[in-house]
Amino acid sequence: MTVDAAGNLRALYAAAESPAPRMVLGSHLDTVPNAGAYDGVLGVVMAVALLESLGGRRLPFAIEVVGFSEEEGVRFGIPFIGSRALVGRLDDELLDRKDANGISVRTAITNFGLNPAEIPRAMLSHDAIAYLEFHIEQGPVLASLGRSLGAVDAIAAQTRMECEFLGRANHAGTTPMHLRHDALAAAAEWIVAVECTAHNQPGLVATVAQIAAKPGASNVIAAEVRVTLDVRYKSDDIRDRALGYLVQQAQEIAERRGLTLGQNVLLSQRAVAMDPYLIDQIQEAIRSTGCQPHRMTSGAGHDAMILAEKTPAAMIFLRSPGGISHDPAESVEVEDVAKALECGLHLLDQLASSSEFQKRMCRA
Repeated sequence: MTVDAAGNLRALYAAAESPAPRMVLGSHLDTVPNAGAYDGVLGVVMAVALLESLGGRRLPFAIEVVGFSEEEGVRFGIPFIGSRALVGRLDDELLDRKDANGISVRTAITNFGLNPAEIPRAMLSHDAIAYLEFHIEQGPVLASLGRSLGAVDAIAAQTRMECEFLGRANHAGTTPMHLRHDALAAAAEWIVAVECTAHNQPGLVATVAQIAAKPGASNVIAAEVRVTLDVRYKSDDIRDRALGYLVQQAQEIAERRGLTLGQNVLLSQRAVAMDPYLIDQIQEAIRSTGCQPHRMTSGAGHDAMILAEKTPAAMIFLRSPGGISHDPAESVEVEDVAKALECGLHLLDQLASSSEFQKRMCRA
C-alpha cells in the first residue's frame, strides 16, 4: 500500500500477466460530523474484501484500490479533494483554500508529511479502463422497493444557492398588515412554492434547509431573510428550468410584497452519466446473485462523478435501512453486503470474459 501526495491510500492487485490495464475500485475515507459508520468507508472495505474473495486468482486486468482522503468537503468547504488529484484538478487555487483556522489545503498536506509538489504524480494511470464504487444508497428508495442492490445510471445535476429577501423592519404591534414589507412572510411563501414545484416534477428534489432572519426579535417585523436552496435532478435541462422558475417565483413574490431580492449561486454541478456498458454489466451481475436490480439516479455526489472525467465509471448502491445517512443510525444489512460481494465477483468474471471489455483493454 502507498499514500499519494493528496493523502489517498492506494494498493495494486496485479493481473495474470504484466503489463496489463487496470480497473480502479474505491470510495472515500472521510466523513461528516455526527456521521454513521458506512458512508464512504464501506466502499473501501468492499473493494478490499472483493480482492480477498478472489483467493489469489488473477484476472486479465489489474485492480487498483483507492481510499480517497477527502470527499465530503467539511473542512475546506470544497469536496472531492482526494479524487480531484487523480484527474488533475487539484490546482493552486484549491490548494490555497483555507479552513476556519486559516490553514490552507497545501499546509495541511505538508503538515501530514506529504509534498504538495508531488500531487501531479497522483494522477490516474493512462491504463485505467474503468472505475467502480460500492456505496450505501443514503436514501430510502431501495428499502421502499425491498431491493438489496441498485445500479446507478447517473449522478444528479445539483445547484446550491442563497436567496435574500430584503424588506423593512418595523414594530410588530403598530404596523398594519397591509403596510408591512415582511421579509420572513415572503420567504415562507416562496418555501411553499419550492416544495410544490418539486412535487409537480417527478424525480426533482428541491430543499430549503437554512433560514436566517434579521433583526430576529419577536416583536419586530423581519427586514432581511436569507434562505438556502438546493435543487437536484438527473438531467441538466430540467434542473435548469426548475431553478429558473423558482428564481422567477422569488422575484414575483418579492415585488408583490414591496421587497427586493438578492441571489448568489454557491455551486452548480452538471449531471454525470455513468457508463452504459458498465451499468448493463452491473445489472446482469445483480441478477446472477438472485436479486432484482433497480436502476436509479444518485441524488448525492460521489467520487465516481470525478473519475468519470477520465475513465468509464459506475456505481453499485447497497440498501440503506430506513433511508438514513449522515447520522449515527446509518446502517446496512449483512445480507446485502454479502450480495454486493457476490455481485462484485460476478462482475469481475463477466468483464474478464467480455469481448467489449477486452476491446477497451486493448485501447488502454
